[in-house]
Amino acid sequence: MKFLIMLVVALAISAIGFKKFVWFISLGYGFSIAGLGIAMLAMFYKSLSPVTVLLCVMCVIYGCRLGGYLLVREKKSASYQKTMKDDIKDGSDMKPVLKVVVWVSCAFLYCCEVSPAFFRLQNGAKTDSAAIVGTVIMALGIILESAADFTKNRFKKKNPHRFCDVGLFKIVRCPNYFGEVLIWTGMFVSGVTALSGVLQWCAAISGWVCIVYIMFGGARRLEIRQNKNYGNDPEYQKYVKKTPILLPLVPLYSVEKYKWLVG
Repeated sequence: MKFLIMLVVALAISAIGFKKFVWFISLGYGFSIAGLGIAMLAMFYKSLSPVTVLLCVMCVIYGCRLGGYLLVREKKSASYQKTMKDDIKDGSDMKPVLKVVVWVSCAFLYCCEVSPAFFRLQNGAKTDSAAIVGTVIMALGIILESAADFTKNRFKKKNPHRFCDVGLFKIVRCPNYFGEVLIWTGMFVSGVTALSGVLQWCAAISGWVCIVYIMFGGARRLEIRQNKNYGNDPEYQKYVKKTPILLPLVPLYSVEKYKWLVG
């Protein structure tokens, strides 16, 4: 019953995608995660521990930061507005029933992403090493993603026509996506000792696998766009050949050829 309440919360918030299709997976995503964090705090307030409070609060922080960042970027960034117009489907040619399918699927995914924390609370699991380690990983991911977004935003204001290769971008070409992977890996790890039964494991694993897949797909989409914009720049070619695209220290420099990746 409480998981159904979580789904209703995600559906209510992500419904803003009916106003603008991309909001199902942008603003609707960020603010849904924040709403789910608040919902967990409210539903389980009597049984919260310091670690589960942190997990829920980090969902709120993560979601509000991401949603706010995307909203500001969409309103103020001319380059982002152009990208949205040229590369992102606006859903105008999609049948209403398919939009409903996307809406429900997205809301369910968002619930699955936070499900390790939800099931830890629902099952009354005690704080253990997995919960602590997962919380630390999630916190590092939020810090990394926030720092990457801040770095790129500041860099693009001064160098609007150059690829970003400073700070964290010297280590990996998509540090914000890597931060996202860390966030949800941390969330998954936090619940591995609390999950019970096939359905709980399926929800937690599907949430983690889907968001990692989406991040690799996002990295592919960004790579294609950057190759189009900077492909003739010798410095860019040198940069992409020595800097991993998503995972630091992992010699994966391109995912463009993997057409099965969609993000």
